[in-house]
Amino acid sequence: MDYRIEKVAVLGAGTMGAQIAAHLANAGVQVLLLDIAPGELTPQEEARALTLESPQVRNRIANAGLDAAKKIKPAAFFSPAAAGLITTGNFEDDLAKVSEVDWIIEAIIEKLEIKRDLFARVDRYLKPGTIVSSNTSGISIKAMAEGMSDNFRHHFLGTHFFNPPRYLKLLEIIPTAETLPDVKDTISDFCDRRLGKGVVLAKDTPNFIANRIATFSSLNTSRTMVEGGYTVEEVDAMTGPLVGRPKSASFRTTDIVGLDTALYVAENLYNAVPDDERRESLVPPDFLREMVKRGWIGNKAGQGFYKKQKGEGGKTEYWALDYKEMEYRPPQKVRFPSIDAAKTIDDTAERIRVLVYGKDRVGEFLWKTISQNLIYAANRVPEIAEDIVSVDNAIKWGFNYEFGAFELWDVLGVEKAVARMREEGLPVPPLVEKLLASGKASFYERREGRTFYFDLATSDYKEVEPLRGVTVLKSLKERERVIKKNAAASLVDLGDGVACLEFHSKMNAIGGDTVAMMNYSVKEVDSNFEALVIGNQAENFSVGANIMLLLLGAQEGEWDEIGLSVRQFQNANMSLRYSAKPVVTAPHGMALGGGCEITMHGDKARAAAETYLGLVEVGVGLIPGGGGVKEMVLRAVEDALPDEDLFARIRKVSETIAMARVSTSAVEAREIGFLRDTDPITMNRDRLIEDAKQTALAMVREGYTPPRPRTDIPVLGEPALAAIKLAVHMMIRGGFISEYDGHVARKLAYIITGGDLSRKTLVSEQYLLDLEREAFVSLCGERKTQERIQHMLKTGKPLRN
Repeated sequence: MDYRIEKVAVLGAGTMGAQIAAHLANAGVQVLLLDIAPGELTPQEEARALTLESPQVRNRIANAGLDAAKKIKPAAFFSPAAAGLITTGNFEDDLAKVSEVDWIIEAIIEKLEIKRDLFARVDRYLKPGTIVSSNTSGISIKAMAEGMSDNFRHHFLGTHFFNPPRYLKLLEIIPTAETLPDVKDTISDFCDRRLGKGVVLAKDTPNFIANRIATFSSLNTSRTMVEGGYTVEEVDAMTGPLVGRPKSASFRTTDIVGLDTALYVAENLYNAVPDDERRESLVPPDFLREMVKRGWIGNKAGQGFYKKQKGEGGKTEYWALDYKEMEYRPPQKVRFPSIDAAKTIDDTAERIRVLVYGKDRVGEFLWKTISQNLIYAANRVPEIAEDIVSVDNAIKWGFNYEFGAFELWDVLGVEKAVARMREEGLPVPPLVEKLLASGKASFYERREGRTFYFDLATSDYKEVEPLRGVTVLKSLKERERVIKKNAAASLVDLGDGVACLEFHSKMNAIGGDTVAMMNYSVKEVDSNFEALVIGNQAENFSVGANIMLLLLGAQEGEWDEIGLSVRQFQNANMSLRYSAKPVVTAPHGMALGGGCEITMHGDKARAAAETYLGLVEVGVGLIPGGGGVKEMVLRAVEDALPDEDLFARIRKVSETIAMARVSTSAVEAREIGFLRDTDPITMNRDRLIEDAKQTALAMVREGYTPPRPRTDIPVLGEPALAAIKLAVHMMIRGGFISEYDGHVARKLAYIITGGDLSRKTLVSEQYLLDLEREAFVSLCGERKTQERIQHMLKTGKPLRN
């Protein structure tokens, strides 16, 4: 059967249901969002003389869920406009409308019988071929489907999204023995391509994969903390980015999830796994029960393991819980010499090895927790998943960890870790014994650009099947597809006549080596390729220019050198724009400052949905110098009507740059002007490089004609400059910006309006670039700009001086 998913019903408008609906809307899907009809009126409804039959009353709960999704931070929607794709209703009046949809997602309370009652009602209206799934986090999928119609059971499966659904990559798909293979494949492909998910197939076991491992890990962390007398702050200092995990670490993460949720999941898991060899370790600690009893359930209650307080001078502080006394105390600096030393190690794997095998309290804690977690994970295969890759992907994608459990075995060294486990009398899992007995020393190995994993069934390595439509630059480089490289970038042959310029400096900051490779790439592609893609697979596309080098040059008074560097970057960007072959930029993550300017100078941008574009130079007392101002002016006026007053468009450019506005998604970047409406968006970042390559090849097939430099850009001159200066003055008077912010804003306005021109005039791109460069270099010489750069380098935050 040819399944097409164009309209989806989400049953349940709570936190998860409403945010799943929001993300479907992000993908351009029409959504029907339903919840129960209220059984009583609120005081406000009574005051308005409404009744239980009033439509706004009957849909109140679904409407409230949608409203909450519109307000939640971080944003559930790519753009507020996406909410227009969602229609609300209730189970009593609107359940029959599920006959009009292609996929039904249940996201109601985690109670089996309540779910089964709703599914029985849905089954009455189900059209042949409609797919039904549950977003349960651990209830048996088979048990939910029992007794339903053949059509229901054959089209039913689990689809476990992680919270928040927009941002966490993992989607666990749990088919039953009766689920049609095409149904599983359809949902897997749709969620991969349209929703940007990393799909993992899980077995129908309690809590599936990620939550099964994570629940044990969380309880194990708490138990080790208590046994070792560690504080909440000490544990979070040891279990965050230092070991490849998010900044929220252990207990801040629990506060985000909710302690009530964590307790509920732990108790359910304990009851559901009577044969688990570590079942007694799944008993929640007493202090967790007491915290829930007191209502200290995390961020949603204002306090959990941490509580926001006002410190000296009204400064916000986060007080941590002393779980022994059940009292909050002021923040205390965590002092472990090994942590300070480890922060100097850039490579996460090496940092983990140094810390875990250390002989201090940090090493003791990390070894106890990580070794137990690894043993537990190894004992779950093949119980919860067919292979170790599924377990590792679930852990990485569900919790934003850098390493999965079996990757971490390899990081520590399997033989070394097992030797210590045996010394300490710890049980070595059968899977690990089998690996070592087969003569192998790691769960993964790389060969000729391909990854292989240890397969339990065959006791041998098996290739990790690459996804169709996914290009991995690391694999291409290992297969000697690098054309040329330097310290900052590489030109890689993607095949089919397309090359990719990959940045790989620290944070992909832009410097002289980057510019040199940009120039080389344009020339090489012009001679030997059909098209160029500019993209990479680091965390961020580029955070902008290397401001440390800029600061050093400014402090030495090297104005000619700074001016030359800016000119070279401008010329490199212009060479992208006017290359004889098509150039497609592929931004993702942060594309700030110079990264945003590079993005805008391609013929097209193929952006990941989660791309945060912005010209943020004013944050360090500068203005964009690589063509960003010029490009924003050009884009603002290019579709204007012949007699249109352009001031509103120019004012918007001024405000966007002066306020250092950064898009919260690629969709919003279109609305701001960093991307064009014709620039396509890729939902799954793993597919971005291949999608950008196909975009470039499409341009080649259509017969690419390079554009010509513009000499007809209208600028408004002195009248517009005076108006913007007045607005800046009023902002200073109102205390919204500092005097120096105003100084930078006036420099920016001078460029945008065309410099020393008395009236509206047509100018060239080069004219605006020259104004940009002059203003940039002059601001580099300002003491307050240098102070702002120093502050940014030290704190990562802008200074308003």
